[in-house]
Amino acid sequence: MRKNLWMFRAVVDKVPFRFKNPELKTVLSTDFADYTDLNPVNLCNRAKRVDKNTLEMRLSLKREEPTVKTEASASLLISCPDQQGIVCAVTDFLMRHNGNIIDLEQHTDTEEAAFFMRVEWELDGFALPRDQISEKFRLIADRHQMKYELHFSDYRPRMAIFVSKFSHCIRDMLSRWHSGEWSAEIPLIISNHPDMEPLAKMYGIDFKLIKITKDNKVEQEAQTLKLLREYNIDLIVLARYMQILSDDFCANFPNRIINIHHSFLPAFVGAKPYHSAHQRGVKIVGATSHYVTPDLDEGPIIEQEVMRVSHKDSVESLIRKGRDLEKMVLSRAVWAHLQNKVLVYKNRTVIFN
Repeated sequence: MRKNLWMFRAVVDKVPFRFKNPELKTVLSTDFADYTDLNPVNLCNRAKRVDKNTLEMRLSLKREEPTVKTEASASLLISCPDQQGIVCAVTDFLMRHNGNIIDLEQHTDTEEAAFFMRVEWELDGFALPRDQISEKFRLIADRHQMKYELHFSDYRPRMAIFVSKFSHCIRDMLSRWHSGEWSAEIPLIISNHPDMEPLAKMYGIDFKLIKITKDNKVEQEAQTLKLLREYNIDLIVLARYMQILSDDFCANFPNRIINIHHSFLPAFVGAKPYHSAHQRGVKIVGATSHYVTPDLDEGPIIEQEVMRVSHKDSVESLIRKGRDLEKMVLSRAVWAHLQNKVLVYKNRTVIFN
């Protein structure tokens, strides 16, 4: 890897870019440092495809490091039938392995007779290696009929953004990611229109145009899934992506596709919800973010928000206010997912604070 990076920087120094700004070569070398596992030929090819305008934009868009804790922690998301001794069993397991609990929340759904819990503990000093935690905890989980997920705070999920023509949501997401607010990687943007390619290029993110029609939907979704596997994508966010994903596609990412719906579900579905809301004279508009399932717009809800409006609001005013809600609600939902604070139970969610 070091040899490849050295060779690549040598090539950068010899490329006749003729830029006035001497920092451009430094930025180029830094930006391509992530590709040092490629062979020198591929590195050179990547360098040749970078134009002056892109590099000048990247100078002002150098991404900040995520503002997260430096100490790694682990967390368990647990659901099981309500019963005595659950909290004791979990905390005793952590205590016996020298775990220091830094956060614990629980909730009991009396109607469902179900128990939900999130517990987070420091990994520094914890007696079990990461790859043994799940195996050891399974003994307790089986005894209490638990379903559980194990997460680590220093793992940065790889996110793909799907978008069509509306840019308000994706711009908000990229701003939060670029400022270091989100501890995640965004290596890929997929769209059925070319409109967002300049935005992707500005942030140094690969852009793939995959046009979808009724006739080619199956083939194009197969191509999309292949891309997602190649990029090792953990999470998909639909930032106003105006295509309906097939059941087979959704099955590949259960509870890992987040959508923003431009209304306070379940009302005013369709392509023009604000027009419908205006015609009905509504007093409240809203937005809903949810996980995608085969049932259209009926997946587990992660986040919602509303805003009061009046008869003075035009359609344009409703659209403006609605888009503000959409980007805020979507970002909140993505944040909760990245923080491993969303537990899905049946078709509902428990969001730990």
